Amino acid sequence: MSTGDESAPSPEQPGRPRRRKRYAGTHPRRFDERYKELQPGKYPDMHEHIRAQGRTPAGTHVPVLMAESLKVLRPVAGEVVADCTLGFAGHAREFLKRIQPGGRLIGLDCDGVQLERARARLAEMSGAYSLHRTKFAGLPKVLEREQVRGVDIVFADLGVSSMQIDDPARGLSYKHDGPLDMRLDDRAGRTAADWLARASGGELAGALREFADEPDAEVIAEAVVARRRREALATTGQLVDLVLAAKGLTRRNWRLAGDSHPAARTFQALRILVNDELGALAELLRVAPNCLNPGGRIGIISFHSGEDRLVKRAFSAGREGGLYRDVSDDVVRPSAGERRDNPRSGSARLRWAVRAGSPE
Repeated sequence: MSTGDESAPSPEQPGRPRRRKRYAGTHPRRFDERYKELQPGKYPDMHEHIRAQGRTPAGTHVPVLMAESLKVLRPVAGEVVADCTLGFAGHAREFLKRIQPGGRLIGLDCDGVQLERARARLAEMSGAYSLHRTKFAGLPKVLEREQVRGVDIVFADLGVSSMQIDDPARGLSYKHDGPLDMRLDDRAGRTAADWLARASGGELAGALREFADEPDAEVIAEAVVARRRREALATTGQLVDLVLAAKGLTRRNWRLAGDSHPAARTFQALRILVNDELGALAELLRVAPNCLNPGGRIGIISFHSGEDRLVKRAFSAGREGGLYRDVSDDVVRPSAGERRDNPRSGSARLRWAVRAGSPE
């Protein structure tokens, strides 16, 4: 069996269709081999088939807590929505539908590739929107540039999209071998490889504990320091093997240690660190009340305890300080059906708040 684009002639045999790349086994396993998933226009039934199996097709993203977000944020015609984590425009498309006629969507994303994909999806729809390549903490500057005094909804989904995770070139996944990059914004300076090459053992252990609750933080940090005395860590596969070895495991037997991959926490901590995700979130939570109109709503979807603690504390402090008139007392979690259909939604949690004051 083979994969690839059949339309272009092969340089070795002019005039004949180029053969698809071959892959081992009966099903493609590498991201770039999944040609049917990556060409939904040519293979329209493939995405539905894969979603029915509870999986996410390569090159796509399934938004989480969609119905719940729309229920608590209540977008209506004529409102202005700031989607601070545009991604593949899953939530944004639904917001844009509900704020017509007369509404306006302002989308932010620091990932240039994601931004262009979102732009293409939104171009299929009617309604006013504008997109900006920036971190979500830059919302006040975006509103100033747009000459918008305030918005009715601020929304942020803090999860990394499936499209980013599944692409080996991004270096975000322990499942695919690729460069140890992890930057969500390729304009940023240091990659994960750069950080691992310079951080002290104490800094690394602290990050693993703080950002991922890694129980073997010190052991992994010591292994990184020892490894770089010989050679630098440059690929995700090398980091996976190092973490497994530090835990006394191998690629063959790690499943005996539990359901989650032993390297998952290390990858999460490094991604958060490289992209200063908690710092950016803290800044968004600080500026968001001033970006909301009276009676405006804010919703944040987080995926780990560190993020959720920041959101909970900021909303509670905002209510005590008179910035918010109402906040969610409990997190909103995905339904059993959503967790079954999209296993990546399992750790998602939504919190919301309402700006003090009454709409004019």
